[in-house]
Amino acid sequence: MPETNSSNSTFDLVIAGGGMAGSLLAWCLSQAWPNWRIAIIERQSKAQNNVPASFDSRSIALAAGSVALLQRWELWPDLVAKACPLEQIWVSDRGHFGKTRLTAAEYQQAALGQVFEVEHLGNLLVKKLAQQSTVTFFQPDVINAVTPTINQQQIQLSSGTELNAKLLVIAEGGLSQTRQLAGFTVSSDDYQQTAIIANLALAQSHQHTAFERFTEHGPIALLPLTGQRYSLVWTVDRHAAEDLLALDDAAFTAAIQQAFGYRAGIIKSSGARAQYPLTLRRPDNIVRHRTALLGNSLHNLHPIAGQGFNLAIRDIQALMLALADSNDAEADPGAYRVLRQYQQLREQDIKRVVWFTDALVRGFSNNSRLVALARNAGLAAMLLCDPLKKPLAMQAMGQGQSYAKY
Repeated sequence: MPETNSSNSTFDLVIAGGGMAGSLLAWCLSQAWPNWRIAIIERQSKAQNNVPASFDSRSIALAAGSVALLQRWELWPDLVAKACPLEQIWVSDRGHFGKTRLTAAEYQQAALGQVFEVEHLGNLLVKKLAQQSTVTFFQPDVINAVTPTINQQQIQLSSGTELNAKLLVIAEGGLSQTRQLAGFTVSSDDYQQTAIIANLALAQSHQHTAFERFTEHGPIALLPLTGQRYSLVWTVDRHAAEDLLALDDAAFTAAIQQAFGYRAGIIKSSGARAQYPLTLRRPDNIVRHRTALLGNSLHNLHPIAGQGFNLAIRDIQALMLALADSNDAEADPGAYRVLRQYQQLREQDIKRVVWFTDALVRGFSNNSRLVALARNAGLAAMLLCDPLKKPLAMQAMGQGQSYAKY
């Protein structure tokens, strides 16, 4: 993977952010347009084995639609052995009667999705991109200034390097500084909650079953992993998070068991914990002049429904389609028609998923008896009436939005 400190380098695309979304986009672009010069600006230093520190030990639940795209992009064969099929999902409200279940068999699918640790995809992308002579990393480095001109974006890095790009794609995450430099404004809604992430070892098989359980302490998601393990995402208020993170491993394991109950079986132990403050961030636009947002820089969601990276994959798919459909893109990937189509492809999908996740957070974080009755009646109705839960299933499988060519 070439490194350079040369000044005044010109690229077809510059990607701000070399994490999951940015690296995956670079791989897809390098395969579809092998003559394009692509630069990736990554803040984090390389860690062991040249894997960027931005790839951590979190797990992701890939919807079936996202898995199909990774197959199309020739990545899934290297990941399938590390993934755990997700065959059913139980959604329940602890202490109330409401619950529903989604199964792959109901929708003639082998699995609703697949779950694996982020680092596996990170390792694979690092290996793949290292073999692409047209992809250049500037790492560790950050963008200090973005100056638009008619035909390109002029980009200055903190190292002093100056780049020119026909298109700048910002995929830095929810707190992106480049997004602000490029002129986007962002509205924020702080949930006053923290997500605690850890892997759990079980005393028995999880039967490829995931749980989304809403408790008085906050929603708990358990995602099945290989090796008789669960990935935990426990959402609690900020003060409770501090207390939970201060516990030793045995006490933390006991706290999970008590909060969740025994529906998922006996939890033997828990691994290292990480925390992520939760805020909904929405930029005012998807694109600006020769600039596109992608991934968490475009939609920074609550993890309650596991939709974040699935949305990012559809962002990549849509941008690839917009580039492929435009007569201008081969010579100018930052052309107005390309960006306009990308925005049109993404607007409704993002709005729907943001509304869906935000409604779940607010509906299940509300202690009102009327709200509790309404949400539990809804869950019970979905359990009894298959057509009512089909939209939830389609969202879980990532079938709500797709673009045929990419």
